[in-house]
Amino acid sequence: MANRAVSLFLILSMSLRYYIFLRDVLQLSLTAFGGPQAHIAMMFKLLVHRRRYITEKDLIELNALCQILPGPTSTQTLTAIGFRIGGPNLAYLTLLVWIAPAATVMAIAAIGITYLQQNNISLDFLQFVQPMAVGFVAYAAYSISSKVVHTKLAVGIMIVSAIAGYFFNSPWVYPLLLIAAGVITAFRFKQHPELEGKPLQIQWSNFILYVGVLITAAVIGGATSSLPVRLFENFYRNGSLVFGGGQVLIPLMFTEFVSFKKYLTAEEFLSGFAIVQALPGPVFSFCSFIGNLAMRDYGFMGQLLGSFVATLGIFLPGTFLIFFVIRFWDGLKKYRVVRASLEGISAASSGMVVAAAIMLYHPIENTLLNFGIVVTTFCLLQFTKIPPPVLILLGLGLGFVL
Repeated sequence: MANRAVSLFLILSMSLRYYIFLRDVLQLSLTAFGGPQAHIAMMFKLLVHRRRYITEKDLIELNALCQILPGPTSTQTLTAIGFRIGGPNLAYLTLLVWIAPAATVMAIAAIGITYLQQNNISLDFLQFVQPMAVGFVAYAAYSISSKVVHTKLAVGIMIVSAIAGYFFNSPWVYPLLLIAAGVITAFRFKQHPELEGKPLQIQWSNFILYVGVLITAAVIGGATSSLPVRLFENFYRNGSLVFGGGQVLIPLMFTEFVSFKKYLTAEEFLSGFAIVQALPGPVFSFCSFIGNLAMRDYGFMGQLLGSFVATLGIFLPGTFLIFFVIRFWDGLKKYRVVRASLEGISAASSGMVVAAAIMLYHPIENTLLNFGIVVTTFCLLQFTKIPPPVLILLGLGLGFVL
């Protein structure tokens, strides 16, 4: 009887701890503005210093792991913490609680834009946030490149990547650039210190699941021509190729869904990207907006389905990969080739964001006002501490007034 009581007490204690952790995740999803760097800072404050779910060293290592995997860095880091605390079930709940608020708001925003367009209501109130969105991307390009491009080879890779990404508007250019850049710098592995480590012991189940979902979605989408299935495959594939966070996602999304497939206009794309800058939570929730507008011809329920499959598709690959890699991460990070390849991947990602900033400016009317808004937004982000949501709300307010 005593043993049963102890067991019941332990179960209730763990359940309460999981509930408190999910409540903390919800708090982050509603208050974590500013992208991955800001998200990690808030995780340190809430999850490490206040709650002590993990140590500072654990969080730093988990974040480092997620930075070398494709997918949303802060989302993967938070999911990995959930995995450490309560295994896969808690990790999936963590993912759901973290992404749901922002993804829901972006779906509502897309439905709102659709309603305004169908009723011939002007979208001129978005006129200022569109060039502001270009300023955000330009600032992201500068910020990322200043952090990861430190050698002449990296500079060269960034320039070539930017040129190729700008002139070849194909969804397949970006993954090829990432792979090629990683291979090029992998040959420089001897410049990295050699670390001793045990032989890797790999459990392949989550990787098989990751590849299996990709192949199954591609086969079913090709066989049925079902738009929801094809959208899921498109976002799942892009989620498998994005290194460096939400800003690197932008050139892939713009090239595939605006330039190539024309599911939405450049103006709609810019408006959605500006809106997501004003929200807490993951920037990847922007995909809920894109998937929604891609399904606008299928009515209200079709738009909701578009948001669902896009959100599911963009977040699942990173989740499967973090579950796969976290089990042997301590051994993997000791390989010099792995660390060397990251230099090229990061440089190519920076070049893609540079190309995106240029491509996103083209659809906007090239006036002195719009160019000034782009430059002003960049300078405010660079030289002041004004939060991005405040800038976007200011742009929306000016649009309504003027």
